[in-house]
Amino acid sequence: MNYANSFKDLEVYKLSREMAKDIFFITKNFPTEEKYSLTDQIRRSSRSVGAQIAEAWGKRRYEKHFISILTDADSEQFETQHWLEVSWENEYITEQVKNQITEKSETVGKMLNSMINKASQFCNPSGNFNNR
Repeated sequence: MNYANSFKDLEVYKLSREMAKDIFFITKNFPTEEKYSLTDQIRRSSRSVGAQIAEAWGKRRYEKHFISILTDADSEQFETQHWLEVSWENEYITEQVKNQITEKSETVGKMLNSMINKASQFCNPSGNFNNR
């Protein structure tokens, strides 16, 4: 495993940002009446994934906190999948778009779970982080 100097180096972070960007662009075409409900919800959940990966990176000193926050990020990617389903059911997006973004979300989830299972490789119990 290559060592990451920043959360920005993590492939899971990059993919989560790509997913959030995809969500932003598809929701530009959602109906105006969805602005404060569906549009807001799916944008928030998709953006939260990357934000929580960044937050978890800052908590690497505490392995249990690191895992807890990555678990929250995983929950947000599941929420994003839910809102994609709702968007498709309401015919705001095509099935192809839903499937493409859902696939990214599922990949993010797998990567997060891998990080959770290998948390000790990301965390330093002594708290010595020279890569700030």
